[in-house]
Amino acid sequence: MGPSMSLTWPRERRITRRAEYTACYSGGERRFTKYFVVFARPAGMAGAGRLGLAVTKKCGNAVARNRIKRVLRSFFRLHQHRMPPMDIVVTPKKHLRADKFNLSLAEDELLPLLAELSASGAAPVSGPSGDTA
Repeated sequence: MGPSMSLTWPRERRITRRAEYTACYSGGERRFTKYFVVFARPAGMAGAGRLGLAVTKKCGNAVARNRIKRVLRSFFRLHQHRMPPMDIVVTPKKHLRADKFNLSLAEDELLPLLAELSASGAAPVSGPSGDTA
């Protein structure tokens, strides 16, 4: 991390609308870890990766959900240089215990996944080519 690197996460790097979440759920690929389901799809014209968090009531009360979101935001803020140019929605599984969840557990779970997504995101996305062969 260079001295000029900002550790903020501006609004244009967040997924904020329901339609954007739905597009990521339906049009993206799913990756699974022990504690998370991650949906990812190419970012489109913007080029920069965007993040969405979907922490449901299955994860606990408001205090637990807010802790999970706080740790996840902190993880992505610290590792934003590894973020691939994709829209990523992170959904914790219900057996994630918020009181045991910390930054090192997030790193153990999500750093390999970010590397995997960066490798797959670097490859060109196949789409309709126009040939009928």
